[in-house]
Amino acid sequence: MTLPSHARYTWGGDEFLVVEIAPDMSLEANFVSNSIAIDLEHRALTGIIDICPANASLLIRFDPDRLAHTEIEAIVRELESEVRRTAGGVLETRIIEVPVWYDDPYTSEVEARFREGFHQRPSGSDLDYAAEINGLADAVEFIRRHYETPWLVSMVGFVAGLPFLYQLAPRERQLQVPKYLSPRTDTPPLTIGIGGCFTAHYSVRGAGGYQMLGITPTPIYDPEQRLADFADFSVLFRTGDIVKYRPIDEAEYREIEAAVEAGSYRYKQAPVDFSLAEALADPDGYNQILLEALDVA
Repeated sequence: MTLPSHARYTWGGDEFLVVEIAPDMSLEANFVSNSIAIDLEHRALTGIIDICPANASLLIRFDPDRLAHTEIEAIVRELESEVRRTAGGVLETRIIEVPVWYDDPYTSEVEARFREGFHQRPSGSDLDYAAEINGLADAVEFIRRHYETPWLVSMVGFVAGLPFLYQLAPRERQLQVPKYLSPRTDTPPLTIGIGGCFTAHYSVRGAGGYQMLGITPTPIYDPEQRLADFADFSVLFRTGDIVKYRPIDEAEYREIEAAVEAGSYRYKQAPVDFSLAEALADPDGYNQILLEALDVA
C-alpha cells in the first residue's frame, strides 16, 4: 500500500495536535505512527501531556502555556520526515503468547442470547458465521487461521487496556468479519472478538459488537498490579506489541485461571526487533522468525 507523501496535521482546541498518517489502516501507516510516538517520547519535551498512537494516526496532548503549538508541530513534522526516510528501520518491541479457549461455553451462552435482532445470522454461532464470511470450510479452520499467524497491537483504548490487533498477513489473506448488526449489552470479560479486520480483547465485562471467538484466562488490565507482568503499569499491551494466540482446552484454562488467582501467572514473552521492510518483503518467512523468538523464551 502506498502512503500519502505526508501526514495531515489538524488541531483539537488549544491542547491537541492530530496527525493523520493515512485515511486507511495499513502496516506501513501504523509503523509510521508508532515510530513517531516512540521518538517523541524519547525527547521528553516539557509540556507534552500524552502521546496516543492509533491505527493510522497520532494524537498528542500538550500544555500550550509550556510548549507553543508552532514548536510541537515543527518537531513532529521533523520526526515524521525522519521516520519516512528510514522506513526500513525497526521497532524495538516484544512478542507475547496469549492462551485462548476457542468456542468456549461462556461466549457461546452470551451469543445465544443475542441472535434475533442483533446478529446477521440468527442460527449458528459467531464462529460459524466468521468461517462462512471468509469462505472457510468450518469454524475449526477459522480458529486455525486465527491462531497460526501473529497479530500486531495497532492501538490501545476505548475501555481500559483494550487492544486492537492487526493480522500480520497479506491483505488478501487477512480474516475479516462484520460486527453485529446491533451491539450486545453483554460480553464476558477477557473475550477475544473480531470485527472488520481487527481482533480485540474485552478487558472487562460490558457491551460489544465484535463476533466472539473465545475467552482467555489471563488478564490484560490489572488495576491493583497483583501480577508481575503489571509491575510497571496496570495495562499489559502497548502499541507495537506482537501477539501469538495459543489454543487451549478447558483443563488448561482452569490451570491458568488458578495461577492467575494465586498471583503466580507470568505471560510467555520475548523481546524482538520488528522490521517493516522484512515483514512486507516476506510475510510468512518473517512471521516464522518472530514466532521462533517465543520458542527460546
